[in-house]
Amino acid sequence: MYEHILVATDGSELSAAAIRHAVGLAKALQARVTALTVIRPWHTVAPGEIMVAFPESEYRKGAEAAAVKYLGVAADAAKAAGASCETRSMEHDQPWRAIISAAEADGCDLIVMASHGRTGLAALFLGSETQKVLTHGTIPVLVCR
Repeated sequence: MYEHILVATDGSELSAAAIRHAVGLAKALQARVTALTVIRPWHTVAPGEIMVAFPESEYRKGAEAAAVKYLGVAADAAKAAGASCETRSMEHDQPWRAIISAAEADGCDLIVMASHGRTGLAALFLGSETQKVLTHGTIPVLVCR
């Protein structure tokens, strides 16, 4: 049914649950897994002294370390289950676009991701990366809560 599953992670507990689900499904279907995390580009929020206090190089080191940690969770889960897993990170302002782009480029036939279940004004103003993938993508999406 599914041969290549992309699982998106942001390091949250909900993403860890989505990883476990994706790996379990991949194991059952003998499918491959690609774990993806998206790093948002560094942006200057204020000129002058504040920018110097938090330079781009420090942001990048922290973001790359977090990506390694998040993807390590997926790699470890896959290894424990005996499933095949590749990992990758991408830099993009809009994670939902990166997720769709990666899934299409890698020939994935299923995207697995978590929904944080925001409601009310938080959902309205913050939006949802999951909702945007569902709305704009053409690949089936399995949403884990």
